[in-house]
Amino acid sequence: MKLTSRELAIIGSLAALSAVTQLVHIGYQSPQWGMWLDLVAIFWLVAFFLFGSKSALFVSILGALIITFFAPDTWLGASMKWVATLPMWLILAIRPPTHYQKLTRVFLPLLLALLIRILLVIPLNYFYAIPIWTGMTPSIAMKVIPWYVIAGFNVVQGIIDVLFAWIIVFRFKLSRYARN
Repeated sequence: MKLTSRELAIIGSLAALSAVTQLVHIGYQSPQWGMWLDLVAIFWLVAFFLFGSKSALFVSILGALIITFFAPDTWLGASMKWVATLPMWLILAIRPPTHYQKLTRVFLPLLLALLIRILLVIPLNYFYAIPIWTGMTPSIAMKVIPWYVIAGFNVVQGIIDVLFAWIIVFRFKLSRYARN
């Protein structure tokens, strides 16, 4: 599948919007745990709903790279965001984006994607992100930050990402720019 010039321009724009929401940090940060609920990956899923998984991959990689280059202290967050969001659009990619025009068709794949996301991010947080970010050992991190806090934030974030992207594409009719 070849991308058109219009699709490439939209992909670049979505990656830029993704990076901007990270660089100005639009979202909510938990004061106790330091975890963010943000808008970064919404644009990655908008790309999926518009053009499919290949575009979601391009937008997510490009967005994560821009975040890493322009905010070097967030390379860790960009890598975690990328891994956490990957199952969200990969599971949806089982069907073509047009299949999800009805919101009810999103729920079952969303639940599966959230389960996979949780199974990925809990060990990644304890053995990768938290030790690098805070210097805590995994055993201390497990005592200080309960697994259900990590899971809860990631469930809420995954729901925000998919539902806001769905609303933007299908309710606000951005789907008129989708690949036919």
